[in-house]
Amino acid sequence: MTKLRNVAIIAHVDHGKTTLVDALLRQSHTKLHKDLEGTNLIMDSNDLEKERGITIFSKNASVVWKDTKINIIDTPGHADFGGEVERVLKMADGCLLLVDAKEGPMPQTRFVLKRALEMGHKVIVVINKIDRAGARIEWVVNKTFDLFVELGASDEAAFFPTIYSSAKNGLAGKESDLSKMNDISPVFEAIIEYIPAPTGEKSKPLQMLATTIVGDNYKGRIATCRIYNGRVTAGQEITHINRIGEMKKYRLTALIGFSGLEKIDIKEAEAGDIVAIAGIADINIGETIADPNESVALPLLDIEEPTINMTFSVNASPFAGKEGQFKTSRQIRERLYKELETDMALKVADGSNGDWIVSGRGELHLAIFIERLRREGYEFQVARPQVITKEVDGKTLAPYEKVFIEVSESFSGIVMQKMGERGGLLQDMTNEDGIVLVEFIIPTRKLFGYRSEFITDTKGTGILNTMFHQFEEDTSNSFGRNRGSLVAYQDGSTTLYGLTHAQDRGTLFIGPGTKIYKGQVIGQNSRGADIKVNVVKEKQQTNMRSRGEGVSEHFNTPKPMGLEDALEYIDDSELVEVTPENIRIRKIDLNSKY
Repeated sequence: MTKLRNVAIIAHVDHGKTTLVDALLRQSHTKLHKDLEGTNLIMDSNDLEKERGITIFSKNASVVWKDTKINIIDTPGHADFGGEVERVLKMADGCLLLVDAKEGPMPQTRFVLKRALEMGHKVIVVINKIDRAGARIEWVVNKTFDLFVELGASDEAAFFPTIYSSAKNGLAGKESDLSKMNDISPVFEAIIEYIPAPTGEKSKPLQMLATTIVGDNYKGRIATCRIYNGRVTAGQEITHINRIGEMKKYRLTALIGFSGLEKIDIKEAEAGDIVAIAGIADINIGETIADPNESVALPLLDIEEPTINMTFSVNASPFAGKEGQFKTSRQIRERLYKELETDMALKVADGSNGDWIVSGRGELHLAIFIERLRREGYEFQVARPQVITKEVDGKTLAPYEKVFIEVSESFSGIVMQKMGERGGLLQDMTNEDGIVLVEFIIPTRKLFGYRSEFITDTKGTGILNTMFHQFEEDTSNSFGRNRGSLVAYQDGSTTLYGLTHAQDRGTLFIGPGTKIYKGQVIGQNSRGADIKVNVVKEKQQTNMRSRGEGVSEHFNTPKPMGLEDALEYIDDSELVEVTPENIRIRKIDLNSKY
């Protein structure tokens, strides 16, 4: 028992968490799969994670340092993945908090750190990127201490052990002098010294909690579990206790351990360890696997409730069925409900019109899910995100978000103005060396569509992060898009001539040679109403040409609309058509008159 440690890694996006895990795996001489030899960021194996530079799905790795086995669990850095975060922290006994030596603790760090402190986990602070230009190490340590105090940490937790590192170079030390560092071993030593060994007794009856489920074509559903008490052996009989307390007996068909990033078959494991099991056909996240003779359930995992929902439906556009592999109602419904097995923060319900209501923790949570479906070959359409309200004591409560914004002083005025228009309540504001840090509380529904505006207003230099605050009564006025859409007048392929004449009306989303259909949104009007435009018309051919004709015409570069841009843009009269090849915005009624 004393030769085992379970540690989770907490960090804001791009603070070097995955790079540090890579260094730990390599310097412990952990054998890597041949596909991963010589690669970087081996924990961020998902394509979406590599593109966005964020961790979405938690993963397990295991290293042996001297004579101690250390299970390392990579945590998502975004509050929208609260379901993943909750499960990860249940598996761990302590945490490494990774903080950038220049930026300091960031808003998304707060969410995971708060949960870790509430669970009583011991936290080791690792100040990373100390070799970065502009690093302000002492300031970052003080800011981190302030964050611990603000989150209500106990005296013991607030005086945290600190390690300084350059994960990219595989170096760490107890002092911030890079020249005195030799390797990454001080991180391992801190884990062994400060992170407590797992509690639990191997002599007690078996109790395991399922935290992650994956499907396997040969072994069926594989559940990753932490063993809280007792011991488990390959092929033994167990009792599965589901969420409503029903008990069924099964025999394990596989017992799997972790070595590096590899999964290996093992014969037995005991209290404190993290293992994967197969043989329970209907196991779900948060359920207990217990001793068949003394079956006692562990507490179910408590996950934050969803705050927004979106309506998914079968693609009904004129291009329906041309670009996707899976497009039928049955295929889409099966895939949506299958996601519930692995994503605890997601909810799916059948709608009244053959559609589905999908609820999640935030815009990013649902946007990532939609992008994954799209890459898997699914074709469908989604409506505008809506906030989820609830009735309490006769009052209608709506979700509110905490918004953390970091901009240069020159852009602070426009940010304050826009947040004020959306009903944001200023909570805090500081100015540090020309960088303004502001904190607002704002209704979730009024935040829709602001991210793209924010990027434009700050010329791409601002940082905006959000975190769920609480449900409150929403007394503010409604807020919507103040400009209409440019809507295609007829089917066909766009022409340079047609687009050049339409661009004076507003901002175009598409370029020439793009196939479109009547009712498709091809741009944003500069005024409040929707208008129809003909962007497929050809220039009339004549045998007369005046001198200089067409020389002064200039076509502006269109603004491409990605998935998140499109979801933020649409209003209640529009849909986003999602296929593996294209993201299109369309009117719900393609023949409506404006």
